[in-house]
Formats: sequence, C-alpha cells, structure tokens
Amino acid sequence: MSARLLVVVPAYNEAATIQEVARLASRHADVCVVDDASTDGTGDLVAGMPRVAVVRHAKNTHIAGAILDGFRHARAHGYEQCLTMDAGLSHDPEAIPSFQARADADLVLGYRARREGVPWQRVALSGAANWLMNLALERRALPWGGAGLRDCTSGYRLYSRRAYELLLETRLRCRAFDFHIESLACVYRAGLAIAEVPITYRFSNSSLRREIVVEALRTCGRLWVR
Repeated sequence: MSARLLVVVPAYNEAATIQEVARLASRHADVCVVDDASTDGTGDLVAGMPRVAVVRHAKNTHIAGAILDGFRHARAHGYEQCLTMDAGLSHDPEAIPSFQARADADLVLGYRARREGVPWQRVALSGAANWLMNLALERRALPWGGAGLRDCTSGYRLYSRRAYELLLETRLRCRAFDFHIESLACVYRAGLAIAEVPITYRFSNSSLRREIVVEALRTCGRLWVR
C-alpha cells in the first residue's frame, strides 16, 4: 500500500538546514525535496536518506514550480495528501501530526499563533496581506473580516489529493510567494473544506523583496475583481 502523506519541501540553496528538515520530517512521513537548481549541493546532501526522494530542477522555477513538481511526484506515487513546508527550519516538522489530525479538510493552513524572532515589519506586512486576502475571498465584514481565515499567506499547509490535483489541473499565474494566496483562492472557490491549526513560526531568513510584495498585492487585486 502506498504511503498516505508526502511532505514536499521546495529548496533553493538550503545546504545549511536541509538535512535537519528532512530528518525531522521523515519521522512522520515520506519526504520529497525539490532541489530548485541549487548551486550549493542541497539535493546531494539528502539524496539517499531514508524515506527521502529528491526531484532536481535544471533551472530555477521558484516556489510555484517546485511545489507543483512535488505534487506531480505525489500523484505519480499514489500519495493521498501533500504537506508543504519551508526548507529553512522556520516551520517545525514536529507539528506535522497536528495537520494530519484534520483529515476532514481538503486544505489545512498552519496559522502563526506564535512567532519567534520575526521583525515587526514582517508581522505588520503579514497582517495586512491576510486582511486583504480575506476580503478578496469573501466581501463581508464579520466574523474576522472576509473569509475569516487567520493566516492566508502561511506556506505551512496540507492539501488533500482532491485539492492538490485541483491545483495541478488549474492554470495558475503566480510563480513566486503569491502562489500561496492564489492556490488558497483556487481551493476556497472550489468549495473545498478548509481548516486551520496553530503553529510556531521561527524567523530564519528573508528573501521577501519589494517586487515580491508588489506582485502579491497585484494578485490580491486580481482575485478581488474575479
């Protein structure tokens, strides 16, 4: 019988942390590290580890391409669920069972109930993005504003097979960080069940440039008018 859950870890130049992430996550499920054309040997460091598969990209495809290729690997090998998480240890692999416990949902979002070492600017930005995205999903004021989700931009999330296949079959436009909000909108508007579980988020590094923020705002605007 094929394994039920696959942890998908998109990774670009994460040599410092990828072995620890793969080791801890593989305690709970099989792992697929998508080496997105790293130049520091990221993929080589986890190749051959128990319960860990490596998908290698010759060219960098960013978040969307890496996650979707992880989903394709899951579909090809019969996995019923995919969990996406960061390669830099900002997401605690020990939280995986709490996602698995919500088998009733097609998408389980890890909302950042506790944040460690996160600059206040990032907290404010996440809060604003969450408010805008909730309103883009559902234009109502209460409860919580809009769709009522606590953390629309979190990348620590679990997809059912129905949800991840929906994304594979949908023509998605986003290629960077805004993939997370576009994929959420796709699942939400398909009427699939969404749940949330609390997580601890540990700030490690940031590749969030100004142009990425601008593109995310554009995506929220595009979703608003749809």
